[in-house]
Amino acid sequence: MAEVQLVGVTKAYPNGVVALHRIDLKIADRDFLVVVGPSGCGKSTLLRLIAGLETLTEGRVLIGDRDVSRLEPAQRDIAMVFQSYALYPHMNVYDNMAYGLRNRKVPKAEIDRRVRETARTLGLDTMLDRQPRQLSGGQRQRVAMGRAIVRSPAAFLFDEPLSNLDAKLRVQMRGEIKRLQRQLGTTGVYVTHDQAEAMTMGDQLVVLRDGRVEQIGGPLDVYRRPATAFVGGFIGSPAMNFLAGRIEDGGRHLRLADAISVPLPGAGLPGQDGRNLIVGIRPEHLRINGAAALAELPVELVEPLGAQTLVEIRLGKELVTVSVDGAAAIKSGDRVPLSFPPDQLHLFDRESEARVEWGAV
Repeated sequence: MAEVQLVGVTKAYPNGVVALHRIDLKIADRDFLVVVGPSGCGKSTLLRLIAGLETLTEGRVLIGDRDVSRLEPAQRDIAMVFQSYALYPHMNVYDNMAYGLRNRKVPKAEIDRRVRETARTLGLDTMLDRQPRQLSGGQRQRVAMGRAIVRSPAAFLFDEPLSNLDAKLRVQMRGEIKRLQRQLGTTGVYVTHDQAEAMTMGDQLVVLRDGRVEQIGGPLDVYRRPATAFVGGFIGSPAMNFLAGRIEDGGRHLRLADAISVPLPGAGLPGQDGRNLIVGIRPEHLRINGAAALAELPVELVEPLGAQTLVEIRLGKELVTVSVDGAAAIKSGDRVPLSFPPDQLHLFDRESEARVEWGAV
């Protein structure tokens, strides 16, 4: 396996659209990096540039100690798994997995060893004679992964490989991919728009927005300390609540949604009276019927989900979502006391949307 590095990678199209703006990334040997972001943010373009399926406008791509920026895909020693599986329908599982090795003139005995060993690892050893049409979606995706694994490449690239699967199978397959990556010790780059996949699978996350990196970090670091309001809203389910905020009382208090004032712990933001902020707080950090309620507020909507219930509460002109235990007896029209620990607030600049560091966060 090998380290993968992107240095100043830029992709601009002839029509003037810039898909990626000077991306710098380093994926350590055996690390699993997940690139996450909304549709159209440049995730798949980034992966295709690593694979050599797109041409760089500027910058370099290095795999191991080789600069592969101008090499053809076949010369880069990478393997790619697509969301469409891309299996040959007229070939059985064995031949699909062996195809790339045969093209490389690998000896027949070595092909057989690699295919059967990989099939056992993926639980496909009883399906080698089957055609793709005889397999479920999850089994086809495992064949696609097997075809990549038998090549023993320097790095694996995954382009939204689970998008075509139903929700239950996606959860199962993301666990299998993570287990397999650990077992093989592979270097992997995985692209997804699904933040749950990103959080559960990645050693490191890269959050992209409009072709630019918003944040790089471990999944929990990104969740707990989002660098921008965009990251805070994109990572986490249910999504972070955002409210208008204004600093008051010499930086010691924060007025939320022009409705309530809360004390800021520690030093707060001294000397910034009147500063307008975006204030984020996650639904799981809001409390109903807790001690030290800040206000009694009306419930507008209740969404039972089984283990948890989402409750929408009116705070001034804003709505906030609260995550409560699924057994909570709350209904629309109720008035409930709302509280939260102020040290769980996330403050962002109103203009730049960048994180504002303060004493308690």
